[in-house]
Amino acid sequence: MSYFAAALARRGGDWVGTEVELADVEDLDGVIDVLRQAVGDETEASLLLFEENDEWFGIVRIDDDADPRVFVSDGRVVETSAIGAILGEAAAVQDDDDDEAEDEEADDDDEEDDVRAAGDPIGDAEVLTDLGTPADRLLKLCAEEGQLPADILSVVCESAGCLEALEQLRG
Repeated sequence: MSYFAAALARRGGDWVGTEVELADVEDLDGVIDVLRQAVGDETEASLLLFEENDEWFGIVRIDDDADPRVFVSDGRVVETSAIGAILGEAAAVQDDDDDEAEDEEADDDDEEDDVRAAGDPIGDAEVLTDLGTPADRLLKLCAEEGQLPADILSVVCESAGCLEALEQLRG
């Protein structure tokens, strides 16, 4: 499997990045450890951007002591990719939390609204909202026919101001 993983961090308004290796991680804690080791402390925002085989991408965000936030562009990867399974499991937990909150707020009579296609994105779609990509925009990008994961990550990085750091890593 061919993949690209980048750890990006914003410090003092500037973004820095480094390519990271995830072959040895076994769970989300391992992914978070790799991200923290790559970006260090004292960051305003820390992101791990992952794309595999031009098929899907994942975003992991850590902010201070808050729980990690995860978004995966295609829920089917939990069956086909080791990293996809790790990120997908974390994203599914976040989806369940979001669903419970929505259920408490709204009375859903239509069960079809709760049915999600296997290829739909999972996780926290608001992961980049404060960095310039609102949830609805991220979901629309994922739904656009013919969009490659690298293209979508470039769009969200441009909005966040970290495209230059990402492009330097891609070469």
